[in-house]
Amino acid sequence: MPTDVEELLDALAADPGREALVHRDRRIHAGELVRSVHRLAHVLDGRVRPGTVVALLAGNTPEALVARMAVNLLGAGIAQPHEGLSAAARARIVVDVEAAVVLADADAAAAAEPVLARLDGPAALWLGAHGADPDVLAEADGAPASPIRDRARPHDVEQIRHTGGTTGHPKGITYTFDHHRRGAEMRRRLTGLGADGGGDGDGGARLLVATPVAHVGGALADRTLASGGTVVLQDGFEPGAFLAAVARERITHTFLLPPLIYRLLDHPDLDRTDTSSLRSVVYGGAPAAPRRMAEAVERIGPVFAQFYGQTEAGGISALTPQEHSRPELLGTVGRPLPTTEIAITDADGRPVAPGGRGELWVRTGMEMDGYWKQPELTAATVVDGWVRTGDVARQDADGYLHLLDRVKDMIVVVGGHVYTTELEDLLMEHPSVRQAAVFGVPDDDGTETVHAAVVAGSPAPDEDELTALVAERAGDMYVPRSVEFVERIPLTGVGKTDKKALRAELAAQPR
Repeated sequence: MPTDVEELLDALAADPGREALVHRDRRIHAGELVRSVHRLAHVLDGRVRPGTVVALLAGNTPEALVARMAVNLLGAGIAQPHEGLSAAARARIVVDVEAAVVLADADAAAAAEPVLARLDGPAALWLGAHGADPDVLAEADGAPASPIRDRARPHDVEQIRHTGGTTGHPKGITYTFDHHRRGAEMRRRLTGLGADGGGDGDGGARLLVATPVAHVGGALADRTLASGGTVVLQDGFEPGAFLAAVARERITHTFLLPPLIYRLLDHPDLDRTDTSSLRSVVYGGAPAAPRRMAEAVERIGPVFAQFYGQTEAGGISALTPQEHSRPELLGTVGRPLPTTEIAITDADGRPVAPGGRGELWVRTGMEMDGYWKQPELTAATVVDGWVRTGDVARQDADGYLHLLDRVKDMIVVVGGHVYTTELEDLLMEHPSVRQAAVFGVPDDDGTETVHAAVVAGSPAPDEDELTALVAERAGDMYVPRSVEFVERIPLTGVGKTDKKALRAELAAQPR
């Protein structure tokens, strides 16, 4: 049975003249993309062996996609630590995965060089000219373009995707070649939900990828290319450039995290940009504020679909575009997918009463193959086929899931627990609060105190106004000890709120 990469290349080869990739001023047709993959695979053959892992230091470039496909064709796995991590963290990932080969994109040399300087392993092979170092792309120019096939074994690792690192050093999550095959079958079963990113069966899709291709962006790019669409790559997310690309390239589909949607809403170009081409804006990866999502639907249109899933678990639930017309549902993550079973449990793993709060366990059929070389952590996370998500949730009488917090982000205060997501949503109900982040700081008695950071609009509220709102709506236990007004909430490289960085920034401020 062909691998997902072979199926993708076959789909591209079937229509070689169509525009496949757009990056800066480059426009790459499908046939050119296929030839580039096979030529690079011939150059790497022998250097890259089946069953090994290759580390890729690259950003959102065509070369990153070509390198990943070429490595997978040779039966090897790929690990691409995203550029939003520190050089030390990226170097540690390369060491963790025991990379047999390191590929570095010359386009990202400034970010790759500090990583390589921390490694004692094999010298990098460069994708593009980099001084006197070997340039495998130049070698590939003279290599044959004949297909390389059948190197991958079903149970070998195809990809190691690392978590965002918001609660510690990123964990490596492994997917085998067989896992990706099962994923394609699962997507075919879910076609029509309107929450999978647009691509399956949609040959006219034009996908804008401004989040890392090392994560969700790469998966959606593959799906769009395989179904006859075009992928427009941006080096990173900047709201003005994003909006300009939507209008210029007539973008139909994209994926964003909620904090990035808020930045679009707050950008002065939004209301003068033609976004009429958009058919699907899938969002997920972080909690979404109901008031701001209602604003997004009103200003951009009924194109939003929320998809809740985890790197460890796969897809869990969806809130369709039609359901976004009901404001009372915008505080949920939708209903479980038809392929997903859920259980909400207490601290001992026992089911809670209907409507009760507890940790969400899921069984999706698309669970990870395990954490990279961490069997004990894998066994603690995947129990009899159930993934412990670490999310605190409840399910209402209509079947909609409400995410209340991460288990690790719950703030233990005197008298109970404060759920950070609930408090963030409450603060953002104030019309002058554009974004909010809530976190706990350890106290001397073993509990924590609640603190909030707020991005304010105009007119800006004062701290007393916000704490009074919280006291009235949620009670004194939820009232933050301090509310700091900041210009921007720091985000991780994949677009989630970076509470570690936020704590550090606020701690460094003079008092």
